Amino acid sequence: MDSVTRRNREIWEAASRKHVSEYDELLDEARSRSPFFPAEAELLAPLLEDGPVVVHLQSGHGLDDVAMIRGGARRVIGVDFSATAATAAQRRADELGVACSYVVGLLPGAPLADSCADVLYTGKGALIWQPDIAGWARDAARLLRPGGHLFVYEEHPAHPLWTWDLDEPRIRGDRSYFGRTYVSDTFPGAGAALWLWTLGEIVTAVVEAGLTVRHLSEHAEPFWRFDGLDAAAFRGRLPNTFALLATK
Repeated sequence: MDSVTRRNREIWEAASRKHVSEYDELLDEARSRSPFFPAEAELLAPLLEDGPVVVHLQSGHGLDDVAMIRGGARRVIGVDFSATAATAAQRRADELGVACSYVVGLLPGAPLADSCADVLYTGKGALIWQPDIAGWARDAARLLRPGGHLFVYEEHPAHPLWTWDLDEPRIRGDRSYFGRTYVSDTFPGAGAALWLWTLGEIVTAVVEAGLTVRHLSEHAEPFWRFDGLDAAAFRGRLPNTFALLATK
């Protein structure tokens, strides 16, 4: 593990303590509502209805996994490089009686067997932690069975450029769409080195890994608002998330 990855892992471990301190709140949330956005839910529904085995890379608190089980998945296997996050997610899954299991591992190189997944799900702040987008895509393709689906619902690569001004959307002067990395200045990754991948780079990595893109869409709604912030950049004029569906 290189020094940057080691530091990022330490930061994510610290941030994941929130999954422990807010355990009861997250448990209630898992019981009461779905974490999926409408565009996400619409694309996921037909992938889950036949009872697939799902692998969730960078699974975090695991609420998405509970929702996928309720949507029809037979089993969900989560992978996260935070032992704190994986342990809290496993405890929640056990308490709810859902078929979710968790392993700790770095990506790319998920510690799972080839062709173990019918659906590979990831997103909502995952790809910015990946220093090797091509390696990540190859690993995703390795885990999928023939005919399986990769589903990504993720922060749009342009999203880190927007300021949080309330009057007008503006571009941060310290970031570039074509920059390679930046240091996060907000929770949960404050201090972490995060990677910027253009939409073209992400799609190209998926295609070069041998997958066929079936759907790509961009959306104005962000998946996360710091402290509920209603920034001008979130009000419909700019892309803040995207959805990608590909098949092996």
